[in-house]
Amino acid sequence: MPVCHDVPVHDLIGVGFGPSNLALAIAVSELDDRTDAAVSAHFLERQPRFGWHRGMLIEDATMQVSFLKDLVTMRNPVSEFSFLAYLHERGRLVDFINHKRLFPLRVEFHDYLEWAAAGVDHLVSYGSEVVAVTPVADLFHVRLADGRVFHGRNVVLATGLRPRLPEGIACTDRIWHNHELLHRIEELTDPARCVVVGSGQSAAEVTAFLHDRFPAADVCSVFTRYGYSPSDDSPFANRIFDPDGVDAFYSAPTQVKRQLMDYHGNTNYSVVDLDLIDDLYHRCYREKVGGEQRLRIFNASRITEVVDSGDGVRVVVESLTSGEKTVLDADVVVYSTGYLPADPAPLLGDLAQHCHTDEQGRWRIERDYRLSLPDSIGGVYLQGGTEHSHGITASLLSATAVRAGEILRSILDRRDVDAQRRGDSAVDGARNEANR
Repeated sequence: MPVCHDVPVHDLIGVGFGPSNLALAIAVSELDDRTDAAVSAHFLERQPRFGWHRGMLIEDATMQVSFLKDLVTMRNPVSEFSFLAYLHERGRLVDFINHKRLFPLRVEFHDYLEWAAAGVDHLVSYGSEVVAVTPVADLFHVRLADGRVFHGRNVVLATGLRPRLPEGIACTDRIWHNHELLHRIEELTDPARCVVVGSGQSAAEVTAFLHDRFPAADVCSVFTRYGYSPSDDSPFANRIFDPDGVDAFYSAPTQVKRQLMDYHGNTNYSVVDLDLIDDLYHRCYREKVGGEQRLRIFNASRITEVVDSGDGVRVVVESLTSGEKTVLDADVVVYSTGYLPADPAPLLGDLAQHCHTDEQGRWRIERDYRLSLPDSIGGVYLQGGTEHSHGITASLLSATAVRAGEILRSILDRRDVDAQRRGDSAVDGARNEANR
């Protein structure tokens, strides 16, 4: 496919516009307008407007990261796109300070993200679904579902996460993944019983939400652990989210990487804020005192059968300790079983076959989040899907600001090298021409 000279060529094309590429767009916008620093960038997002886990914006749910780990502060503390700047513009800065909280409400943080996205709206095209990324000469052609093509020297893939469901389970009108919760909750009228599957933060939030929303319904929480496990947010453990923690993880041997993930998985995976654990336990105890148990915890248990009849869902729960089976007739089953990184390989097509891999067949990722590709191919950067190389922060907000800065710096440095190379080639050509 030849390059059309009427189509602009961008320094980078961003695929996806969640928090990660939003942070990158802000970093681009904050560059000086000097010729040697400005970067031409455009971002493509299939959603019609900015949105981040809208289905889980439960009214009283809070963030699990400090407001200081916003889109910019760790990279540029004086940025006009900080959470504090947002609070100031919204007229709530003093109120937030008086609140004495590090962790804002999730609905508030989402409003901050929308506010920030509006500030770089000129850099993004919404309603634009990318279907293919193809290298052509020294550029990438990024093709959309509607046939449009964007040209870029680098591509930054931030395609987000996809819901994870147990094998054999598919979503129906009565079987949901928790990311759909608020989108579908109005469909549920006076349920007699709700079942929640999972042991992490989302599962606990969904359990509390349904218990509050439907005061006449039984809410059954099913998980294989003996109890909800508290998240480790102690200061030393939290250092794994520091930029230096990424450096240490990246340079560590494979076995050490594995150990670090095992040691510190409880900072993020299948864990719950202690306050929420205490709240759920208090609910259970209060109901025992009152003699009417609506909140039922099936711990150390697994679901062996789920059948959606259309009018309801038959759920068979088996105790892992005794083998006893309990049949639950439910109006809805909500799987809060996490997410997996969206696989970017289909977008890359044949290019994916050229990606260098490690001894386990996983893509090799450079420290600057760039896919390891042959030198003749431009830069493809990943925001997400780099947990095996960069550690637990691969898809978390904790490293978003710093990661965006590192990717942008890499693009600038490589552009300078390419410009120098082209300049040297031009000098050599002129010298050869003069010697003829």
